[in-house]
Amino acid sequence: MSNALPPLDDLVACPQCDTLHRAQTLPPGTRACCQCCGVVLMTSQPAAVARVLSLALTAFVMMIAAISFPFLTLDAGGLHNATSVVDAILAFKEGYAFPLAVAVAFFIVVIPLIRLTALIYALGPLVREKTPRSGARKAFGLAERLRPWSMAEIFIVGVTVALIKVAGLAAVTIGPAFWAFAGVVLITVLKDQLICRYSIWEALEQSQA
Repeated sequence: MSNALPPLDDLVACPQCDTLHRAQTLPPGTRACCQCCGVVLMTSQPAAVARVLSLALTAFVMMIAAISFPFLTLDAGGLHNATSVVDAILAFKEGYAFPLAVAVAFFIVVIPLIRLTALIYALGPLVREKTPRSGARKAFGLAERLRPWSMAEIFIVGVTVALIKVAGLAAVTIGPAFWAFAGVVLITVLKDQLICRYSIWEALEQSQA
């Protein structure tokens, strides 16, 4: 009996725990999960890519709204102050804190927007069953590499903790940008749960072939 390993192209590594599984053709409407941690590895649901693209488009629009509208308003001692995400970033622009402003801008605004744009660029033609755009595989790979560096959810958690502490000192009014940012976080989590990276890579390779 041969103990030879199957070809590497037939193996799928779990993105969560790195457990190797043998790739198989799935019946329509089904999905395969990791035997160890339960993360979705493969899916044969044609509408899954469309859902991911829809969520990416929604998150992109909400991210634009999050940086365009007031984030919150503070009223204390007769003083009124409204701030936005951009104002929060620019608050660190002076002196030695400037690198912090750049880091905050990249982690909570620029990188999430780049990742969403790359997903939309890569998945758009697949939903319409057309040939992927030039560089679609690189765009999807970029989106995957940027995933650990997209920290919008950490920002919203930090803001929530700060609001709880400030609420006793001033009247805090949450602006539309706060809810838009919270929506981006929830949509991003849902999108990352629905996305089947193996199926998308396979679809991109087969379409280009």
